[in-house]
Amino acid sequence: MDRCAILLAQMVSVFHGLVVVLLSLAALLTTNVLFYLYLERLQQPGHQPPAAAAGCEARHFKTTTMKECSPWLSCAHIRSQVRQLKLIGQGAMKQVYLAEWRGQKVALSTLMSLEYLDDFIHGLSMLQALQGPLVVQLVGFCLEDNTLVTEFHPFRSLLNLERVLAQERYRQQNTWQVRLLLAVDYVSILHFLHNSPVGRRVMCDSNSLEKTLSQFLLTSDFHLVVNDLEALPEVDPSRGLLAKCGHRELTGDFVAPEQLWPHHNQGVAFSDDLMPEYDERTDIWKIPDVTRFLIGRVPGGDLVHFHLFSIYEQCKNRDPERRPSALEVLKVYKQVYSSIARDGSFRDTL
Repeated sequence: MDRCAILLAQMVSVFHGLVVVLLSLAALLTTNVLFYLYLERLQQPGHQPPAAAAGCEARHFKTTTMKECSPWLSCAHIRSQVRQLKLIGQGAMKQVYLAEWRGQKVALSTLMSLEYLDDFIHGLSMLQALQGPLVVQLVGFCLEDNTLVTEFHPFRSLLNLERVLAQERYRQQNTWQVRLLLAVDYVSILHFLHNSPVGRRVMCDSNSLEKTLSQFLLTSDFHLVVNDLEALPEVDPSRGLLAKCGHRELTGDFVAPEQLWPHHNQGVAFSDDLMPEYDERTDIWKIPDVTRFLIGRVPGGDLVHFHLFSIYEQCKNRDPERRPSALEVLKVYKQVYSSIARDGSFRDTL
């Protein structure tokens, strides 16, 4: 009996190990299938293949400190050549590490929970499809390990803008010119996303000013690139394709009116099923608030706001149909920059 019991226990242990291996393989296969199905959908007629970094062919990268382009890193490269240095960020979905690859500083992101696997795959797909000067550079990815590598920007997110400009060595950059050009970058990114090669995209991870700012990285030469692309649903009103940013009730003045529960004043409890959908014009509503943060309190800043007052009002129209497009806002921002610079009107009238 003892031998039978031991044999049975061994068989159960082997069976359990086999089940674990099979489940792991199934999860890996599912991840790869989902990812490539998603890429296939993005590359259907009407969509363009993944873009390339400036001066590089598709599926290659070149950081600011590199002389030559390199192919995106594979699983083998990431496992053997990318070395974690320290944790620099963490959210519900992923951890972000400062890492090193061949002497280059890079950002290594790892998925924390399979609960967010779909979002992770979506973000990676968007990174691949939208590579260009307004998007953080993709360095490589490994679906087997749920990791991706991107270019590292020492200033990190736009939330750090005031801290960076307060440093002695960067105070000469703390001008209305630099700050307004950051606003131009911000609106340029919105225009790009609203007219992207993979459809009209809405920035859904933008339900507060802080959350919106965290989606952008501040580069060392004081420009912006969009970084977090996990929540970029496609909209196309002509096809009846609209979006909802999450499944919870949104509140506050920062989000657009159409993102608020329309029956709140009637005392009706929020229902995700009954909540109306919306399009990219929710991004337009938020432009003035982000711009006010970017301009800050510098000499000439009040004059910038004065010249932008009219377009601010248009962006804040409660009727989304009457708001300007990102391109229309961008044209005004560029005109205002040129006008103030030409007139030499830099005085602070506070």
